[in-house]
Amino acid sequence: MKKNGIYLILFLLGIVAFGSCKTAKLSDALKKHALGEYYDAAAIYRKVYAKTPAKNKAQRGMVAYKMGECYRLTNNTSRAVSSYRNAVRYKYPDSSSVFYLAQMLHKSGRYPDAIKQYQAFLDSFPDHALSKMGIEGCRMAPEWKKNPSRYTVQRMEPFNSRRGEFCPMFYGKDNDLLYFTSSREAAIGDKKSAITGFKNNDFFMVKKDEKGKWQNPEAIDDGINTEFDEGIGSVTPDGNTMYYTFCAKDNTVAKTAEIRSSPRSGAKWGQGQRVEITKDTFSVFAHPAVSPTGDYLYFVSDMPGGIGGKDIWRAAIVGSNQFGYVENLGPEINTEADEMFPYVHTDGALYFSSNGHPGMGGLDIFIAVQDSATQKWKVTNAGYPMNSSGDDFGITFGTGGDFGYFSSNRNDGRGSDHIYSFGRPSYSVILEGFVSDNDDEPIPDATVRLVGKDGSIEKFVSRKDGSYKATLKRGMDYVMMASAKGYLNKMKKLKTDPEEKDQIYYADFFLPSITKPVLIENIFYDFDKATLRPESEKALDEVIEMLDDNPNVTIELSAHTDRKGSDEYNDGLSQRRAQSVVDYLCNNGVDPERLSPQGYGEKSPKIINRKMAEKYPFLKEGDVLTEEFILTLTPEQQEIADQLNRRTEFKVLRTDYRLF
Repeated sequence: MKKNGIYLILFLLGIVAFGSCKTAKLSDALKKHALGEYYDAAAIYRKVYAKTPAKNKAQRGMVAYKMGECYRLTNNTSRAVSSYRNAVRYKYPDSSSVFYLAQMLHKSGRYPDAIKQYQAFLDSFPDHALSKMGIEGCRMAPEWKKNPSRYTVQRMEPFNSRRGEFCPMFYGKDNDLLYFTSSREAAIGDKKSAITGFKNNDFFMVKKDEKGKWQNPEAIDDGINTEFDEGIGSVTPDGNTMYYTFCAKDNTVAKTAEIRSSPRSGAKWGQGQRVEITKDTFSVFAHPAVSPTGDYLYFVSDMPGGIGGKDIWRAAIVGSNQFGYVENLGPEINTEADEMFPYVHTDGALYFSSNGHPGMGGLDIFIAVQDSATQKWKVTNAGYPMNSSGDDFGITFGTGGDFGYFSSNRNDGRGSDHIYSFGRPSYSVILEGFVSDNDDEPIPDATVRLVGKDGSIEKFVSRKDGSYKATLKRGMDYVMMASAKGYLNKMKKLKTDPEEKDQIYYADFFLPSITKPVLIENIFYDFDKATLRPESEKALDEVIEMLDDNPNVTIELSAHTDRKGSDEYNDGLSQRRAQSVVDYLCNNGVDPERLSPQGYGEKSPKIINRKMAEKYPFLKEGDVLTEEFILTLTPEQQEIADQLNRRTEFKVLRTDYRLF
């Protein structure tokens, strides 16, 4: 991959020098290959291959394989495919040529062909985990493309050049200054890297003007840039220190990457100094990422004790360039392949790139979220279009939104990396409703509180018509409480859908009055008996919820009869019915001291409210359903009036129960 020196240098420890060859030019290629000078080595291999007779299959196969290695490591995927095919065709004895051919086909988006080569390798090595992972990724990639995420991705032409740009990084909290790494012509020095064929990387920056438009990138004329490779930076929360990757050049031995820190003085970065995370001076240390709290430095290393390949580690920051406990992030994140380019979001999620988890090809961006109870990481592929069949890595998020930038070499024939923007279309999750009393009269200035499972608390006030409106989070459990002066509280629960789409939820609150009786609807008894019928339980369970929402309230449960029957009989029947309601509530956990049963017989006829008058046109608001009034109605209307009188109600007696 053309990380223009910084990424490529990570592979140097894995390079094995091959024995000398009689052909001088081939020996030159092998020497450069061993030093990690893949670009120059590939050019020599190509000439050697062309001059090697076809009948010399052994040498052709060997040269093709090594040429494929150089193209793979410089991210020239199409040439790597051709080279590995020739190595397989000439039966080069190293079977890894089949696996690497599968990987390059995978990276080219040629998924069916890649699966065939992965399977061919598995025929010889049936337990090879990376081949199994590759097949899984090839099968999932078309599905990711069919079902893309809501992210939109766009190549940022103002940032990009004909060379490579990667690993953007915001500086500050205003989203108006961005650093990135590039090998463009403005980089320091004149020499081209024998590893990549481009100049060594430097830091560049780009700013927004007063209208919010990005300007042209500028070279950083600070001590941080040198003739060598530097880039992939991360700044501490106070903005005063930048950690970054540095690679020196030595023509005699392979050099590893190291992490350096640069102090900021005024508006400039000072000369970088090597950071010593451990005493290990032989392993790779690269791709630093400071956590948003400044407590940890995440980084990439192949030091002993890892899972395999390049792993992501973190070290506790205990002082200026001083580090404490160092830990590997474990097998949920790290694989036997490479995990790199960590970035920690302000929400705690870890973003990183890997070619060891099932992906679309090359490096994919993954999201890891740690379970607070088990401390285990759950890893998810970021999906399409954030990921492609190429390499996707080096993500950064802007402040205050779900947007930012990342790097990718998608759709670049030379494999050069470029910067892309990403963002999600705005969507809204809205809660609407009304706060009314039990007679459907609006309650203005009522308070609706929303408590999210994440600990968030918000408060909204109802308008004159009782309506309210709130903005919610997707995929969130809420507890909602409505309250108003002169009314009991009412609680509801709501869980929003995690899907990224516009959603509207409705929740109306009907608050019982503290000053007047409240009808308990849908309470049914057997005829001429005090026994509650089963269909009454739902309404009574709602009364229990109301009492739970208002633990300092005591109530009177009253039962009323119609005008039929003697006063003595109706008084007794209504008292028994009120007691049946109290018994049900007590049997379901309500403290008996909070309940007072009272039977009123026919002594308290119903007074018609607006809601009832609208439902029954022959009645008007304020009518009292006495026997004298009912006798003025038609027989059908009398039956309705008698039904309205046969009711169960509650009224508040105290609001300070056990308050003191």
